[in-house]
Amino acid sequence: MTSRISHTTIDCADAYALSEWWKPVLGFVDLHGDPNLPGDEECMIRDPVTLQSLLLVEVSEVKSAKNRLHLDLCPREGTRDQELVRLQAHGATVVADERGRYGPDTAWVVLADPEGNEFCLLRSPAEVDLGPPLPAQP
Repeated sequence: MTSRISHTTIDCADAYALSEWWKPVLGFVDLHGDPNLPGDEECMIRDPVTLQSLLLVEVSEVKSAKNRLHLDLCPREGTRDQELVRLQAHGATVVADERGRYGPDTAWVVLADPEGNEFCLLRSPAEVDLGPPLPAQP
């Protein structure tokens, strides 16, 4: 007997606002028949293709340290650097730029959502297939 992951949960201060922020980042949608509304303390969003789900849950504690668990994202289309521009325009902030820090094949950027929850942005599958990335552009 084994278990499977049902969904990933992110603790937050405003579940609705954060679910609205994450939906365009991931291309997720509200569950059919269960829309998220302002004031909801729990908001579930889901990938309409893979059905992978993310649950945003309001908690009273504020984030005080680095996440012990985080999401690693890669662009569905385009490059990591193009996606970085899109995410920053959407309100993500760069926490650490690790592109090339640990060698030519390492290529991620640590970002944070509006509540400070960290996530990593990796190269797209097409970029990985091309080999080591070019040095980061200033």
